[in-house]
Amino acid sequence: MIGSTLGHYRIVEKIGEGGMGEVYRARDETLDRDVAIKVLPEEVANKTDRLARFEREAKAVAALSHPNILEIHDFDTDDGVTFAVTELLEGQTLRELLQKERGPLPWRRVQEIGAATANGLGAAHDKGVVHRDIKPSNIFLCTDGRTKILDFGLAATHEVVDGEAETRSIEAPLTREGAVMGTVGYMSPEQAAGRTVDSRSDLFSLGTVIYEMLVGRRPFAGDSGAATLAALLRDDPSPLEDVDPMVARLVERCLQKDANDRFQSAVELKAAIEASLAPGADRDRASIAVLPF
Repeated sequence: MIGSTLGHYRIVEKIGEGGMGEVYRARDETLDRDVAIKVLPEEVANKTDRLARFEREAKAVAALSHPNILEIHDFDTDDGVTFAVTELLEGQTLRELLQKERGPLPWRRVQEIGAATANGLGAAHDKGVVHRDIKPSNIFLCTDGRTKILDFGLAATHEVVDGEAETRSIEAPLTREGAVMGTVGYMSPEQAAGRTVDSRSDLFSLGTVIYEMLVGRRPFAGDSGAATLAALLRDDPSPLEDVDPMVARLVERCLQKDANDRFQSAVELKAAIEASLAPGADRDRASIAVLPF
């Protein structure tokens, strides 16, 4: 598609791909700006369920105008090609950063990324949108310091388990109780069990990401996708060592099997993350809110 046009967008180069399509850098020749275009592959564009998912993603993101969520500009079909146009981000995904670092990140950096992601999730949850696929490759770290949540392809109603690292991909019918939805290794226990999920499922996934940023590995992992799912449903994560006790407790609360024992909102989690570095008395008072059980 390089050099071709979709509407008034000229395709410049391919910059990525995933389960829901390929992503290109493009030039908006009407507004004279660079944008990103996500194209649904031709081999799945004719599948009604996949096309419906792609359109749901575009509508979900368009409804979420927030500095920590990828901004969408347009959604259209040109000569049989369905595509969404978003802002073009410069930087790297959290997954890319973790692969480069090959180990824990400083808590200050973890705090910045975690709080910003919780902030974006709070805005989505306020609109009734549950992301369902929070993981390092869906958190983008911009060169200007912003953090952006990507890919609402599983939002609200959904079906695909995406592949990442040693995880595996699973296709399932349109959303129903009993369908497995999310990414193995980052999904919540209720997702793994195929139960109905709410916003607290995203908080479990974010807790998993924070754990990985702190120690350089995921809290739940196995030799196969099935083993990872079993560990997620059955096991407690290894205790966080060499981590501030307040921070360890914060992560522990995120990773509770029962959603009722977790933080009950992204706003609450964001406040706890920010308070984790508060000095003196402020820190002591914040710890009471973080450790209620």
